[in-house]
Amino acid sequence: MKKIGITIFAFALIFTTLQSFGDAFLAMFNGRSEGDNIVLTWQTGEENGIKQFVVERKTINSSFFDLGTVIAKGSNSVYTYVDQDAFSKGGDLLFVYRLKMVSINPNVPPTYSKEVTVSHNVSSVKRTWGSIKALFR
Repeated sequence: MKKIGITIFAFALIFTTLQSFGDAFLAMFNGRSEGDNIVLTWQTGEENGIKQFVVERKTINSSFFDLGTVIAKGSNSVYTYVDQDAFSKGGDLLFVYRLKMVSINPNVPPTYSKEVTVSHNVSSVKRTWGSIKALFR
């Protein structure tokens, strides 16, 4: 009886960590600052009928806009998207990302992931140099 309780608890724990979006389950979605870029990583569980993932970004004072599209690979896949334009945003060093999951069926509305906030850690030297370069553009 003890093994059954532990097994049920384990399944419940795994199930609650997955984020459900229509026909896709996100097991993980996170982002990190890496040099001049921000690297986003996500992993899916079951992926049924998902055509693509649209990576969206906003700053605290703006609205979400599309950054890029990643074609769905199928269930239990790991994805990476590198935001190479984060450093060029100038003074904004806090970004919010989300995924828009688009179905193969055009009649099914897209669903969205949770939002992930990333603090972009760019060195003060790079920030100063970026400001100087911006003056001459």
